[in-house]
Amino acid sequence: MGPMFNIRQFAAAALIVAGFAAPAAAGDYDGNFLVRAGITVVNPDSSADVFGPAGRIAGADAEVSTEVIPSLTLTYFFNKNVAVELFCCFAQFDAEGKGAINNAKLGDFWVFPPALTLQYHFNPVNGFKPYVGAGLQYIAFFDEGRSSTLGGKIKLDDAVGFTLQAGVDYELGRGWYLNADVKKTFIETDAVWTGTGIRANVDIDPWIFTAAVGYRFNLFGPRNLEPLK
Repeated sequence: MGPMFNIRQFAAAALIVAGFAAPAAAGDYDGNFLVRAGITVVNPDSSADVFGPAGRIAGADAEVSTEVIPSLTLTYFFNKNVAVELFCCFAQFDAEGKGAINNAKLGDFWVFPPALTLQYHFNPVNGFKPYVGAGLQYIAFFDEGRSSTLGGKIKLDDAVGFTLQAGVDYELGRGWYLNADVKKTFIETDAVWTGTGIRANVDIDPWIFTAAVGYRFNLFGPRNLEPLK
């Protein structure tokens, strides 16, 4: 069962709004805002220590599914080189047991995982503009489902982790870009299955790969963005 509102419809609507709202401002490769709409692969590098009422369950592990989702980013440029980016999406994942609890269905859950990174954008070379970034990702878990194997509902604590980022924009003309981006987040959370006495410490540590189309523009009118001295 999904949440009370349809997350997939919300994400699709957000992509449509981003695609039609940005052209209201003239494209400008020196603009102060860059909006991107893309497709993101979230590949958790997950592992877990699982505990029962008597202590740790030897050999028990868990993994979180890989998902493909729509995503949005909004970047604000302080100058030609320094910017801050907000990445956002919604996604539903499944958790499954490994090792001593192999193939156990541990439940599904939705996440809202915004990431905020401070970036350095290098000067363009033949239309290619690479960048690197670092920041924080917050993961809010909601609408958790019941484990068909354990019988209890999975509950996960919201978490904050450290994110590293690298990417490149390629100029298409008139403020438009193609983008490729990769992020690595180091994050962990605690999970419990209600009424079962079973809990787990979970390292999620996702790789986040994105391919996107971007549009850069001046939201508040032209301004001179000087490069970092």
